[in-house]
Amino acid sequence: MRVGFAGLGSMGGGMCRRLAERGFDVVAYDADPSVAAAAGEHPGVRTAEGIADLAAPVVITMLPDGAAVRQVADELLPHLAAGSLIVDTGSSAPEDTLALGRAAAGHEVSVVDAPVSGSPAAARAGELTLMAAGETEHVARAEQVLGALGTVYRVGPAGAGHALKALNNLLSAVNLAAVAEVMLAGRAFGLEPAAMLEVINASTGRNHASQTKIPDHVLPGTFDSGFALRLMLKDIRIGTSLLDSAGGPAAFGHACRELWEKAHDELPAGADNVEVVRWLENASGRELRA
Repeated sequence: MRVGFAGLGSMGGGMCRRLAERGFDVVAYDADPSVAAAAGEHPGVRTAEGIADLAAPVVITMLPDGAAVRQVADELLPHLAAGSLIVDTGSSAPEDTLALGRAAAGHEVSVVDAPVSGSPAAARAGELTLMAAGETEHVARAEQVLGALGTVYRVGPAGAGHALKALNNLLSAVNLAAVAEVMLAGRAFGLEPAAMLEVINASTGRNHASQTKIPDHVLPGTFDSGFALRLMLKDIRIGTSLLDSAGGPAAFGHACRELWEKAHDELPAGADNVEVVRWLENASGRELRA
């Protein structure tokens, strides 16, 4: 099957290579010609000369937000055959997904939102979590491709995947900041980071931040998870908007958003999301790194 792929960053690059390795005929595009050219050097991946060249039965986007997806889609839709499928695997706002679906329907093209959770390494290994949403028949078609990238969960109607991704990332952001705060307090009592993590991860406080982000990307001082802080903040904002729309309690969400917005304003442009810990370290006057 021919697959078009737009967006070859830290996640998209690994995803398109994974599809090629699983036997798909991949034509890839990125706004940065050098990035696209590098992807085209991988066996089974061909570089598109322009967005129109992405036309295929299934087109996957891995782009920063819904506006970027819409920009690509608006140029691509006139070139897609009726019955084609666009699958947005990035983190877009649900309302952008619904608007794209309406625009695509005018060209007899379907849209599935299937945002991913996982690292660049998981993208290369086909070990992502994908939250697929849309009409059942369209999700089933998308699964024929997405199954090569990881485990696909059908989560509901159009937009539900992007809603769940934003809420998941909001929770992830809360966890990372909370783990950093309690560990910095532990440092004030003379506790060593490794000892704290060993106990936390054997106890009820464990989460992805304590099990992966802190030990793998903070304690070594690399701050290199591969996911930008600005993108995490975008998802936090979408998540808190969903909390507000639901009309329920949102105290943790809004406190998290305020903290991450301050960190974003004070950290360098392009900061990795785990650098929120560096910001908390500066605020406390202590470091987690021994």
